Amino acid sequence: MNKRLYRSDTDKMIGGVCSGLGEYLGIDPTIVRIFFVLLGLADGFGGLIYLVLWLVLPPAGQTETTSLEQTIRAGTDEIAERARALGGELREASGRPHPQTNLIIGGVLVLFGALFLIRNLDITWLRWLNFGMLWPALLIVAGVVLLTRHLKGE
Repeated sequence: MNKRLYRSDTDKMIGGVCSGLGEYLGIDPTIVRIFFVLLGLADGFGGLIYLVLWLVLPPAGQTETTSLEQTIRAGTDEIAERARALGGELREASGRPHPQTNLIIGGVLVLFGALFLIRNLDITWLRWLNFGMLWPALLIVAGVVLLTRHLKGE
């Protein structure tokens, strides 16, 4: 049997690339998604590779006679459609912001302002505080908050 690599139409989150790769490789698509996210965070190429695969891989229902040019054109149309939909959702969300948006943004600004102030005061016992350690710590805290909220059922 000849296995072909396609973008999935059934189990897609954005473009179906990770799900199609998961089906082709015989692994869970979530593992492929995590790989792309980590690749994107590590050196920024994850998003670029995903976009290229989105353009090049044909959708699952497409025939083998479709040319690469037609596949790329269909992929760019799909990406443009998704971008327009996302823009519409962002416009709608910005029209009615969450009631706690100002509280969260204000808290983050105060936190960063305090961190910059502490860093510039050059206090000897706080010299270990740098942004190389701050970002991983903030990611861990954000992850713990999200997991806690999920477990509480919010």
